[in-house]
Amino acid sequence: MTKPMREIAATARPFDTVLIANRGEIALRILRTVQELGLRAAVVHHASEADAPAVRAADRAIEITGRTPVAAYLDPAQIIAAAHAAGAGAIHPGYGFLSENAGFARAVAAAGLVFVGPTPDAIELMGDKVRARAFVARHGFPVAPSAVEDEDPASFVERARAVGFPLLIKPAAGGGGKGMRIVRDAAALPEELARARSEGARYFGDGRLYVERYVENPRHIEVQVLGDSRGEVVHLYERECSVQRRFQKIIEETPSPALSAAERDRVCEAAAGIARAARYRNAGTVEFIYGGGEFFFLEMNTRLQVEHPVTEMVTGIDLVREQLRIAAGEPLGMRQSDVRVEGHAIECRVYAESPAHGFVPTAGPVLILRLPEGEGVRVDSGIRAGQRVTTAFDPMLAKVIVRGRTRDEARARAHAALGDFVLLGCETNAGFLRRLLDHPAFADGAVHTGFLDAHPEIAAAPPPAPDLVEKLLAIAALSLRPVRDAADAVPPLYAAIGAWRN
Repeated sequence: MTKPMREIAATARPFDTVLIANRGEIALRILRTVQELGLRAAVVHHASEADAPAVRAADRAIEITGRTPVAAYLDPAQIIAAAHAAGAGAIHPGYGFLSENAGFARAVAAAGLVFVGPTPDAIELMGDKVRARAFVARHGFPVAPSAVEDEDPASFVERARAVGFPLLIKPAAGGGGKGMRIVRDAAALPEELARARSEGARYFGDGRLYVERYVENPRHIEVQVLGDSRGEVVHLYERECSVQRRFQKIIEETPSPALSAAERDRVCEAAAGIARAARYRNAGTVEFIYGGGEFFFLEMNTRLQVEHPVTEMVTGIDLVREQLRIAAGEPLGMRQSDVRVEGHAIECRVYAESPAHGFVPTAGPVLILRLPEGEGVRVDSGIRAGQRVTTAFDPMLAKVIVRGRTRDEARARAHAALGDFVLLGCETNAGFLRRLLDHPAFADGAVHTGFLDAHPEIAAAPPPAPDLVEKLLAIAALSLRPVRDAADAVPPLYAAIGAWRN
């Protein structure tokens, strides 16, 4: 396993306080590393989360406001003002919200602060999917056959049909699966393009589109990269993220069970090459689709990924620590040959949702919370008992991450850890995740991005055992006031005896 990197040199620190412009589990996760480095951690928070774990653990907490809770975290001016108020010299955006907003990164720099992430130019290049694909193709890396609307809007539909079906429509400025649509029928193409354009404009303020050949049931492989301001880049190997629902990842693991050693080298070197070509700085992830022995560039996420802990578990490298060191102007403290992988890691995302009812979001009070512990088990969570889960934010509550010597050991540990995850007051998908891990195809590593669509039975909760139903009914009955009163009542004959004893 890779040796831990040295700390940020105290004499060269351009900042001693970091503002974390995020919430939930990622805010708490970043905060811990910031404080471990001897830096002060400040967080912003909406009033609805004034008692959240990250707020409690911070050295300074600053309330932000907005028309909605989410809007508060999307207000660049308010975030920067909070950083100044906290005396912060750097802002870490986490993921989501403003993490891939080039305008925000520029505003942070203009305010005399350090943005813990890539340069605004890199964010713009890779955030525009059309520009990113053209850039990657120009540098000789593989991209799927495609058509871009910008090149000639009048002939776009014609050129899209020429790519062949099925097609995948994507917003040029998209991310997180939003606005993406699969089209299998040529007759449906104009209508689906109109819908995707509308969604792109709504989600990203940009209705531009492109289409690419849809690889049926591909695997989703991504590679973690780190780059410094001197142009040095290393990769930290791949993660498999094929178990998805509506383009949203649910389970991630490393190494991928699908890749040979030669394929692993090929895709990881391609990712590092793309990052070098882009003069990429800080942490990023290059994503590919893989099928039939071929890799095609999908996109690059210019931020820390939700699934970064699986990489940390097998390499021993704290990615947030490396982000902060690079942001402080330090060079990479490792060569590619220094990066080693030991064992297998799996991450399961625990959501507040009801899989048996179409994965609708759930809400409620956190009455009891018990997180799993044990060898090879890590839980990144941003909730505590006494909080209330609402639908104001993304439904992810926690990530259960495990490491084992082998994939089978990691899978068994993940299954056991999810069984030990207890949250009363709000339904979660923990049972669904255990059924998914138990599925023979997952056990064999035979998954793809359409796996859950092909196996809807995994979402259906099995009926409770008859003896459990009887016990639950008995508990419910004994909880009713009339039943309890009757059970506690003393019959008149015995009551007449009074205090007499034989």
